[in-house]
Amino acid sequence: MSEFDAGDIIDGRYRVLHRLGAGGMADVYLARDQQLDRDVALKLLHRRFAEDPGFVERFRREAQAAASLQHPNVVSVFDRGSFEGTYYIAMEYLPGRTLKQLIREDAPLEVDRAIDIAIQMLKAARFAHRRGVIHRDLKPHNVIIDDNDHVKVTDFGIARAGASDMTETGSIMGTAQYLSPEQAQGHSVSAPSDLYSIGIVLYEMLTGRVPFDGESPVSIALKHVSESPVPPGQINPEVPSALEQVVMWALNKDAGDRPTDADQFIMALEQVRDSLATPAIERTASMPAVSALPVPSAPASGYPHASVIPAAAAVGAYGGAATGNHAGSRLDRYDDERRDERRRRPLWPWLLALLVVVLLGGGGAAAYVLTRPQKALVPDVVGLQQASAQATLSNAGFTASVVRVTSNRSQGRVLSQSPHGSVRERAGSTIILNVSNGPGQATVPGVATLSEQAAKQQIKQSGLKVSEVKTEVSATVPQGEAVGTQPGSGASLTKGESVVLYMSAGLAMPNVVNDNLGEAQAALSQFSNAQKTVQQTTTTASPGTVIAQSPAAGQPLTRGQVITLTVAKAPDTVRVPRVVGDTPSQAVQTLTAAGLIPSQVRATTHNPNMVGLIFKQFPTSTSVVKRGTVVTVSIGQAPASSTTTQTGTTPGPTTTT
Repeated sequence: MSEFDAGDIIDGRYRVLHRLGAGGMADVYLARDQQLDRDVALKLLHRRFAEDPGFVERFRREAQAAASLQHPNVVSVFDRGSFEGTYYIAMEYLPGRTLKQLIREDAPLEVDRAIDIAIQMLKAARFAHRRGVIHRDLKPHNVIIDDNDHVKVTDFGIARAGASDMTETGSIMGTAQYLSPEQAQGHSVSAPSDLYSIGIVLYEMLTGRVPFDGESPVSIALKHVSESPVPPGQINPEVPSALEQVVMWALNKDAGDRPTDADQFIMALEQVRDSLATPAIERTASMPAVSALPVPSAPASGYPHASVIPAAAAVGAYGGAATGNHAGSRLDRYDDERRDERRRRPLWPWLLALLVVVLLGGGGAAAYVLTRPQKALVPDVVGLQQASAQATLSNAGFTASVVRVTSNRSQGRVLSQSPHGSVRERAGSTIILNVSNGPGQATVPGVATLSEQAAKQQIKQSGLKVSEVKTEVSATVPQGEAVGTQPGSGASLTKGESVVLYMSAGLAMPNVVNDNLGEAQAALSQFSNAQKTVQQTTTTASPGTVIAQSPAAGQPLTRGQVITLTVAKAPDTVRVPRVVGDTPSQAVQTLTAAGLIPSQVRATTHNPNMVGLIFKQFPTSTSVVKRGTVVTVSIGQAPASSTTTQTGTTPGPTTTT
């Protein structure tokens, strides 16, 4: 691994600021070019690859090829070199987010926005393909997009691309979800392989998910080879059928059935984009609409036949035949402005040519005109209730086939139809109606401790919306993390409904007043180890008890913040308590609790009631002395016994006093 810390100088020129990310082959750092005073993205090859001479040579050649790709939609490569046993490439630094991040946050994207992003990717691919560079790993992770949706593709020729032998027959390189079928089988790749990957990215932008996924890269690769994707319109009814055909065209298994080059793909997408803002009756005046093309019956998977190619490719956006490499060679000779000019050419020359063909064809052509199937105008039933839509189509001579779709629209409403309204179709043919099945139910997800962005994304993926974000202090959740939602997690709502997201304004200081100091410190250790104690003399609280705290209970608290605890301290002087009349053990306990030192002596008392009790103390009660003063207490005992003997010649009795 290539590990460098902030402040390290690479090759005497690039000062590392911080790491931007890590991949399977290299680490990428944000660095400052000290010679040109600009930020660059510095990509350093992992040392295990740097030890392979063959890999290093390919890396060097392909980095050189990538440096020649100067295009508005391609990340520029500034420099390459070696340092401390590995190799680096200095690239243009772009502060925007990746297209993958955009998809996670906003997908499905609006149709025109997705088309615009895909066209920019295709322009980058077209530029590289014309210079013999095949990307081989086009995916949203390798696309940087700024706030104005300007796209730049990265990793062109850095470690996986370029006109070289880095992808050889029998080996697979790339990311499984975006591999073309030929890459998945280890075959050689070409420009249509990149176009397939861009088709996958466009599919993901329109639906919010990739067409093929699985538990392992191998299982995903097998799906690219053998399975048909679900048409994007079945996942997102907002996808026009014309755009769906273009996407499915790019996802054909056979590279020969895909767009021949990026130009064909771009033209098809531009035609769809133009049709979004132009009524269908006007579109047919200049060229066939993609959505109006006859489509063979689909297999069970819903995937169009591999040979289906949109009108933009089969007829050509310039009004002439454009098939195979011939279209690519013609397009290479013209720029975008010339294409726009030719797109505006009048229709009458083609109508005249059609008339000539009919006249030359004679009776055969006339017979076809007389015997061809009768066509009728398809009614536009989008927005009607299902029953009304079916009745309208039946009255016009068509049959309706209903597909139920989960939607935020009311149940039973027609969301879209295929073919579209206002086009002519054979009478009696079937019109597919996507009918809303209602929004369905959604469960409020648990978002505790997530960031605001992650919490919003989790709620969005559950089919719900965030109506408002509120902040509140929390006893357990740090600032900037989600506390919860209202309604709470687990609640069942109708899809499309809104919830309130609560974010933590910081930890709330718990109340430790009246706690023992040790207990308070243990409770606060989870918030901060920077605790400070202040002692305060008081007679109203037991010594060692917390009598005040800062911050106060309930106030915001950040991790590591200094917490001050005020602890009760006994005063230096104390009033001597009265212990006369107490038993010796009671006196000792009372004096000790007062901070005094008891000293016991025994003394004779003539009061028989005080025998065995404290009958005298010094200092006397109510005296004020320093803490630790010795207090002498006298324990009463009976007077000693005495014997008196009478003297004389005659002994007498003995008397005891």
